[in-house]
Amino acid sequence: MKETQYKSFDEWVQNFASNLPDIWNETSAKDLMKNTSEYESSSAIVIGRGPAINKFQHLKLLAESNYQGNIICCDGKLIDTLKAGVTPDKFPNFYVTTIDPYPAIAQHYDDPIVDEFGPKINGIFTVLTNPDAVKRARGAGIKIHWLHSLFDYNEGKKSFNQISALMVRAKNHANGLPAIQTGGNVGTSSWFIGWKILKCSTVALIGINHGWEEDDSWETILSHGNNYDISKGIDRSSPAFDKLFKKIYNPDFNCNCILDPLFQFYSMAFKEFISRSPDWLTTINATEGGSIFGEKIQCMKFKEFLSRY
Repeated sequence: MKETQYKSFDEWVQNFASNLPDIWNETSAKDLMKNTSEYESSSAIVIGRGPAINKFQHLKLLAESNYQGNIICCDGKLIDTLKAGVTPDKFPNFYVTTIDPYPAIAQHYDDPIVDEFGPKINGIFTVLTNPDAVKRARGAGIKIHWLHSLFDYNEGKKSFNQISALMVRAKNHANGLPAIQTGGNVGTSSWFIGWKILKCSTVALIGINHGWEEDDSWETILSHGNNYDISKGIDRSSPAFDKLFKKIYNPDFNCNCILDPLFQFYSMAFKEFISRSPDWLTTINATEGGSIFGEKIQCMKFKEFLSRY
């Protein structure tokens, strides 16, 4: 976590500075907040790009369903989701979320199908988003709604979160923007958006594995983040390697998954957030695999979720 922050901090500040004129003149994610009276009757599906979503054809199941709730699509799965027939024409409460601040995020919006459906999609973007990604999404007609991603707020008045929040309030956003924890990834962030911003009482997850499939190649696993650098020089048959790349058993879906160091952090943080969530919130893991199970998490097959909700 510290390594990522220290390496990227200058880039994050530059992104914010470039975005600030647009943040002042565009919409707050607070404008998407619904009345608390809707808590008991609303639901959302968070769509990630974990391997189980393709393995179990979840997008096809969703496209053919009569689901009436909210769709919160992680940016990395947006193009695939639209191409699968899960579009705002059929699911009008359609949102896309961008949290990562890197230039490569722009490619998640760079497709003719995003241009086709963009005007019917609400985008929820962190103030640290790379300006090229925001520009491409805006060019597709996606309406931008801004929020803060909390990463150093614990440092108080000297934190960049605190300073950027004050700068945002200087013009047009007198009460500031909403701020959410992210867990370091767009999937966890989208879960927060589901209940903190959209006020849904039920949030279901598909494509949120936070882990590798047991039969994924080591080449694939080691390509994630800094996994190669972390494991370099460590014998793969050693206890040290097993600790870095834990294999865990998911009892709800009767499968194993492998957690690299990054997924260990994602999974641990997300499960802690869920365990601390309010009692009125129901979190359903319909991914049918991965590492998200435990306290306050209901696991069920996606087909069952769609039949219930």
